[in-house]
Amino acid sequence: MGSIGDVRVVCLGEAMVVLRPEGDQSLAEAQTLSRSVGGAEANVARGLAALGVRAAWVSRLGEDPFGDVVTDDLAVRGVEVEVQRDPDRPTGLYVKEPAPGGSRMHYYRTGSAAAAMDADLLDRPGVAAALASAEVVHTSGITVGILEEGSALVARLLELRDELGFRLSVDLNWRPALWTERSITPLLDLLRAADIVLLGADEARAALGVCTPDELRELLGERPRLVIKADSHAAGEHDPDGSAAHVPALQVDIVEPVGAGDGFAAGYLAALVDGVGAVGRLRQGHLVAAGVLAATGDHAAPPAAGVRARLLDCSGDDWAAIRVSAVGIDSPVLTSQEARSR
Repeated sequence: MGSIGDVRVVCLGEAMVVLRPEGDQSLAEAQTLSRSVGGAEANVARGLAALGVRAAWVSRLGEDPFGDVVTDDLAVRGVEVEVQRDPDRPTGLYVKEPAPGGSRMHYYRTGSAAAAMDADLLDRPGVAAALASAEVVHTSGITVGILEEGSALVARLLELRDELGFRLSVDLNWRPALWTERSITPLLDLLRAADIVLLGADEARAALGVCTPDELRELLGERPRLVIKADSHAAGEHDPDGSAAHVPALQVDIVEPVGAGDGFAAGYLAALVDGVGAVGRLRQGHLVAAGVLAATGDHAAPPAAGVRARLLDCSGDDWAAIRVSAVGIDSPVLTSQEARSR
């Protein structure tokens, strides 16, 4: 591990402890719950680290055992952790209840330590050092959605972006429950200020009322690069200069969809900072997302570097033939051992 000044991507947002019944038991039936760590930006940081990109995760946590669980989990996965600990506010929690087609989520985050994130968080010495070295800072609509009224976190983040020159990446990550009693104006302002906006076409329609590249460009302005995911069909990258690239999604035997969008963001951003072109960025986003879709948790180990390289460079026909499952990756360009290795 290097110094905090070696960080290439900073992820800013809430992490929570996740509890889930073992197997397919309902919450009412379960006697024990398995424990993990989730949260959009933490998932992205973990994914980046697994892809070999130095990443830091910045947030606030309660001064409680769940806060220790979060920091220990991310640190052991190679993520640099820079947090404020709050003696009065708790670490957030959510419970996943098995349901047809995935999981039903029960969130316990109201009044969490992360909801009190403010400008001072970004001026802490460790955070400032990470931001100074970062090529990209990544956050999401969830972050602005949980912030308490009067927070200057986003305003300070934009000041630092202009001062330090990093690119700001924002994943829409639409959560309707966060916006039922408040205006989405802060969310729109963040999206318009971003350098990169990642969003699903369906969630864009639900949140913003538009979903096509032209409609989104008219709404969000000329600054952001738009990375639009059309569910299981394709993802497209649309630059302000009018250039665009499209890559079909992979065939996946889906186990659970939660966390797949964070996997896509991790794969895409890792390729971005490594200087990979548009098609390779989109392919790596799909590849990491597919691994998460085929797993029971919010994240999954990405394919080995050699496997990724072969898949990112394969022909369009070979890309279309790839199928990802819990067993591994079925592809004409991989050996049977590589396929099992994921």
